[in-house]
Amino acid sequence: MKLASFLLDGRASYGVIDGTEVIDAGDMLRGQFPDLKSVIAADALDAVRSAMATAARLPLAAVTLAPVIGNPGKIFCVGHNYETHRLETGRDKTSYPSIFTRFADSQTGHGQPIILPTVSTMLDYEGELAIVIGKGGRAIAEADALEHVAGYSCYNDASVRDWQWHTAQFTPGKNFPDTGSFGPWLVTADEIPDPSTLSVTTRVNGTVVQSQPTADMIFPIPRLIAYISTFTPLSPGDVIVTGTPGGVGAKRQPPSWLQAGDVVEIDIPGVGLLVNPVQAEA
Repeated sequence: MKLASFLLDGRASYGVIDGTEVIDAGDMLRGQFPDLKSVIAADALDAVRSAMATAARLPLAAVTLAPVIGNPGKIFCVGHNYETHRLETGRDKTSYPSIFTRFADSQTGHGQPIILPTVSTMLDYEGELAIVIGKGGRAIAEADALEHVAGYSCYNDASVRDWQWHTAQFTPGKNFPDTGSFGPWLVTADEIPDPSTLSVTTRVNGTVVQSQPTADMIFPIPRLIAYISTFTPLSPGDVIVTGTPGGVGAKRQPPSWLQAGDVVEIDIPGVGLLVNPVQAEA
């Protein structure tokens, strides 16, 4: 099942993607479950399935897709999780994943612009697979980790590199408004029993700039869940953005920065195609 969060005439809702339509389950269930995060927290997908029989069907083109989870309690991003990216950045090998955080209000949805800030000319793409936690927990064992996943989505962890490089801490460059694109929808975990069989491809203006199978992750998804849940509890709706392959614009010769008018696509077959134009900050 494909679950999406969206806006219709200023009203926030969520529903199920069915071809070129979205079934507006949120309109019927908002009294119990106001958003997709609350559905996931209550393990209430059966309620969504029941609502599908009578809920309104809307043309997908008539709604504005929002970040899949607009209000996650935590967003964890993983740095240098593909060997190609570790090598191009010159990072040393490590026994532990590099984890940093992104704020929920830095996110944007499919089809919406990624904003090039006025204070920077170094906006970069990072195509990634995102996971959404369905069942929370602390110190989750690797063997059980995939049982805690609600589903999978595409993410563009777009980075404002000069602000990222001000110090060794990534936070400033990863949290400008409308730079973390998340969508277009969430594919439930039952449809992807093994996320290591996926692949991540990024295109800028139709040209492939990144492409790698998720099997090449240095720290696979179960390891990430186990590691993160050791130092902090994971909760339903939390997001883990699992790292980008090599080929980022910053490490090309010469560097290739995103410009206003560019279109970035994150393509993960079996999950979705996330598309965003780049727009200069007003």
